[in-house]
Amino acid sequence: MKTLLIVISGLAFFAWALLSPAAKRDQAQVEQHSASTKKITMRFGHNTRVDSALHQAALRFASEIQRKSNGKVSIKIFPAQELGDDHQMVEMARNGELDVLLTPTAKMSVAIPSMQYADLPFFFPSREDVYAMLDGEPGQMLLDDLHEIGLIGVTFWENGFKHFTGNKPFLTPDDFKGEKIRVMKSRIIMEQFKSFGAEPIPIDFYATKKALEDKVVDGQENPLVAIVSMGFHEVQTDLTLSEHAYLGYVFSISEKVLKKLPHDLQLILVETAKEITPWEREETQKREQKLIEIVKNSGVTIHALSEKNRQKFAKKTAHIVRKFEEVIGSDVISKTQELLLEKYGPDPKAQKQIVIGIDADLSMDGEAGGLAIKRGVELAVEEINSKGGLLGKKLVVLTKDHRTIASIGLQNVKEFIQRADTVAIIGGKHSAIIYNEIETIQKAKIPYLIPWAALAQNTENGYERNYLFRASANDRLASVFIVDYALARHKKPAIIVENSIWGRSNLKRMSAHLKDKGVNAAASIVYNRGQKSFQKEIAQIIRSEADSLIMVANSKEGSLIVKELFKQNKALPIISHWGVLGGNFFQNNQKFLKTIDFTFFQTFSFSKKNTAICKELQKNYFLMFGEKLTDKSKASAGITQAYDLVRLLALAIQKAESTDRQKVKEALENLPPYDGVVKKYAPAFSAENHDALNEKDYFMARFGPDGTVVPVTK
Repeated sequence: MKTLLIVISGLAFFAWALLSPAAKRDQAQVEQHSASTKKITMRFGHNTRVDSALHQAALRFASEIQRKSNGKVSIKIFPAQELGDDHQMVEMARNGELDVLLTPTAKMSVAIPSMQYADLPFFFPSREDVYAMLDGEPGQMLLDDLHEIGLIGVTFWENGFKHFTGNKPFLTPDDFKGEKIRVMKSRIIMEQFKSFGAEPIPIDFYATKKALEDKVVDGQENPLVAIVSMGFHEVQTDLTLSEHAYLGYVFSISEKVLKKLPHDLQLILVETAKEITPWEREETQKREQKLIEIVKNSGVTIHALSEKNRQKFAKKTAHIVRKFEEVIGSDVISKTQELLLEKYGPDPKAQKQIVIGIDADLSMDGEAGGLAIKRGVELAVEEINSKGGLLGKKLVVLTKDHRTIASIGLQNVKEFIQRADTVAIIGGKHSAIIYNEIETIQKAKIPYLIPWAALAQNTENGYERNYLFRASANDRLASVFIVDYALARHKKPAIIVENSIWGRSNLKRMSAHLKDKGVNAAASIVYNRGQKSFQKEIAQIIRSEADSLIMVANSKEGSLIVKELFKQNKALPIISHWGVLGGNFFQNNQKFLKTIDFTFFQTFSFSKKNTAICKELQKNYFLMFGEKLTDKSKASAGITQAYDLVRLLALAIQKAESTDRQKVKEALENLPPYDGVVKKYAPAFSAENHDALNEKDYFMARFGPDGTVVPVTK
């Protein structure tokens, strides 16, 4: 018994020692030391052959990692799809079953559509420009998108630039007319060849040589390494060195794997991949010279594409960038256009161009609205430039993404102001962003045009010499209009608004107007932007016994409010401001909108104003963007109002016979009548009134079954 008691006491003491803070620290140090000394083997998968520059770069990466980690980390490389095809390897990496991944951007675009960026034909003037974009801000935007699928994007390697092969030279777009061209399955690539008058035919890569040999197709496009390795040059007579698009490879690491590693090893992996990037590209170019010799020695005639003909191709494919801007991301495309303009555009100090700046959301909840505004501006600018521009100068659109962050928007505005060639700035759909910029705009004395944001204080800002002009709704009038519409159909509406100056101002005016009508809001709720749950707010609305809901929200929060109403089995009629139209509200709520009475505020509809000017705009829109402009289009009011504002600005510049900002401002206040798309402006503005639209231009609408905006007629 005594012995047993001693044993039990000893075990108790041992357990106490293990659980004590000092013991825990010692144990943690042991585990940390064990983890730091444990050797790690990582798997690296890709799809290229062992004799490729990409595989050699992978070997170099593995060697450098071994050296930098002092042998702690070893990389085992699996080339040529040994672990599965590209899509299978992506899934493995997402699940943490594959550590490092090298994937063609075209194959990655299935999961991340923005990766089609590198497929844009004749978009980048030179090889160096592609590198600058991929290594700079546009490339980082693309890499950041990989977070959505559980990958950490690191850098871009390459398999080279694509070239044309055929049984005749392809030196101009007309050379492709009537030809059948093998393509990989890609909307952008198919659109590219259609624009040349060719017939694109998707064929598996490994079946391409046979298709060329049997004359099923007449030509194809690929980098030199693919042309030679697959023997395409053996069954084609001509090679055109076009460098028209880029076959990039995105280097990524499994997020599940990376976050488990010590921070120092994370840095080694990321930085080493970036360090090897220039070597991999140089190695690819060195090999291309040898590949050209192989092709030449096989009897193939090699052609160089002249700069003049390159411009012909670029003109034919210019619409592809615009058509796929929404898919790739307007933020990525706009940043690229900005950087290319800075490099290749006229010297701003020389005043050879007139810049219109756009400061809008191109990447967050209001990206559809931002793109709509940009397209409206581009339509007007294209028409003006086709007729010689203004004052003998070309109009240029420069677009910046404020990402709904006030400080970024303010910085964008300051950058536009600093350019001597900026004549005016056009804002986006977010009232709070513009409100934060007013003081800077007024000090700089630069015209600022508003095609969407409805906050009354943006134009009614108290400045005697006001530089903000709007062709959109004014909430001083719109809030009353929305309440009157609600009271004509319901007796006890609740109000829910976002916690911003836009939301709070609407709440104040709506509540006051309800009281003027002898009605108190059943509930008045203010929510925060970015809020994820509306359970409490909807429960409060239900308890208030409201018979309807007036909503002032943007697309994301508006969707959550609608879904929470259905979740709580209370499908109240909703009367909404138009903020929900700036994103994908209809697409995200189709099943709910079938059974709910959902109406929203609007200022323009083609069905209400189907004039010759509107038809001309629709025709030009199709020619420029490759899609129809109708009441089904996302944010069509943003397009038309931005278009009209640029036409009014052009009239002011012509009237002022100058791009001097103060003279243009004064000319905007003294314009002649103008018959625009949205309305006949008679005139648009005066010194006292900087709002071109009023309550006579307002109406309520609802969504049709296919998302068409349908005006409410009764």
